Formats: sequence, structure tokens, C-alpha cells
Amino acid sequence: MVVKRHSNSSNQVKGVVKKLLLLSLPFVSVGANAQDVAAEPVSLHRPMEMVDTVASHTMLLNEAYIIPSDDMYPEWTNTVVHYNAAMPDSFKIDLRNFVMPSPSTKITDIFGYRPNRRRVHKGLDVKVQTGDTIYAAFDGKVRITSYQRRGYGHYVVVRHNNGIETLYAHLSKKLVKANQNVKAGDPIGLGGSTGRSSGAHLHFETILMGKSIDPALMFDFKNQKMTGDYYMYRKPGSKYIENGKVKIAGPEKKYHKVKSGETVEKIARKYGVSQRRIFELNGLNSKSILRIGQSLRYQ
Repeated sequence: MVVKRHSNSSNQVKGVVKKLLLLSLPFVSVGANAQDVAAEPVSLHRPMEMVDTVASHTMLLNEAYIIPSDDMYPEWTNTVVHYNAAMPDSFKIDLRNFVMPSPSTKITDIFGYRPNRRRVHKGLDVKVQTGDTIYAAFDGKVRITSYQRRGYGHYVVVRHNNGIETLYAHLSKKLVKANQNVKAGDPIGLGGSTGRSSGAHLHFETILMGKSIDPALMFDFKNQKMTGDYYMYRKPGSKYIENGKVKIAGPEKKYHKVKSGETVEKIARKYGVSQRRIFELNGLNSKSILRIGQSLRYQ
């Protein structure tokens, strides 16, 4: 949970010492959220010891309020969705304590480059109905709530404690505001078809340091679960050690959504790869039958 840092810790300490000196309290009472514990009688010649104890306690509380992702990002902005930032060679993303953004299991469009549109589709499109509740995937803080008439429509961006950001677009209504803290599973919007959209759906993106990563690497909408407890992002071309051997991270996985009348040969020609490569990446052979809507990895 994201909690604001306290700036009045010194005043709290002074207040405690003043009460101890003036009232000579015989016992110390701990906070309401802790168990009641009897302490030794307070001596007036030990005020500085009490100051140190309260100050240490306050410092520990403040440390608990630090958001792990705070130090990763160069800035906090309420306007820019994808900004240029130095990507780490590798980053381990904690996927535990999640909530699926929607109970829908139907994916209508996948992540990747669209030759016919000459642009990259930066997320997954999930079939929802107008008015369906959309939920925050992890604990975090809302960074952007905005509207794009020819783009995302009504959309929300949340920066999460695990380091990634998630974007929820084409909403009919936003239920949160910028700089608001949210917990995993909190309603953040309602499904819709605003902006550049041909029908009600949720456009869902996962973003690391301004770069979009395929949500399917982490979110399994079909089975309503995560792909694992963690996802290790590796920058293409970066070196890493696995089982005592130095390896080089390959290019990011890319997929094609099969359309009516398409064959492996036609798809291979479109992306400039061999049919054999597509067979290997997808566990297929020359006798395999393609299904309309099937996702084929080509890189």
C-alpha cells in the first residue's frame, strides 16, 4: 500500500517528551493498532532516551512508506504516458498479490506490430461490455487520468509498487483521480468504447520505464491468473548468467493473429522469416491446421 511520508515526526517527538516531563506518566501506552503493553515507570532523568526511542520508531514507520518504484523512475508526471527512460538490462517483476483487471477471458487483439496499420499495438484488447468494472492489477498510485479523442479515449495509468505501470483505455468512465493511492482490486473505471475504438473493449498495457511490454508475458486472461510469481524482463542484447553460463537475451517475442485464409507460408513471407522457424516457435508442423484468431509467434 502506498502511504504518504510524514513530515511532522519532530513535532511528534517534542509532543511526547513534553507530556512525559509535565505529567510524569507512570506508564507508556502504545498505538491503537498494537497490543497494550505495560512499560517500566518513566523517570524524568531519562527524557533523551525516550526521544531516541520515539524517533527511531517514527523513522521505521517512514521507511515502510517508501514505494519501491520511486527510485526507478526519473520523474512523476501526470501527462506523459510513454517517456524516454534508461531501461535496465534486467528487472525482476513481482507478480504476486495481483487481481485480474477484468474477469473476461476473451482477447480480441494481441500485442505487436501491425503491418496494415504501420504501427505497434502496445497492449492486449480484452472483450468487455460498456459499464463492466475494471480493476487495478496491483497496489500502486494513479499517475494519469485523461482523455484522448483519437486515441485511448478515457484512460487511466497506475504506477505500481512492483516497478511496472499499467494502462486501462477506452473506458466509459474513470473512477479514480491522479495521485490517488489504490489497492489491487480497487475499481478504477468502467468498460466502454471511447476514443479510437470500434466496439466496447479494454485496451490493457504493461509498461516498464516508459516501454510497453507484452501483457501476455505476465497476464493469462484465458485462465484468469498470472504466468508465474515473477517475470524477469531482459533487455534484448544484454548479457546474463544462467546455470553458470553467459547468455545473451534474444529479441522480444512477437506474435501474429491468424486471419481467414492465411497460411504459415503467407505469414512467414509477411514477416521475412522461414516457415520452419514458425513451426519451431509454435510447436507446429506442415500438417498442422491454423485456426482463425490463433496467435502465432514469428520472432
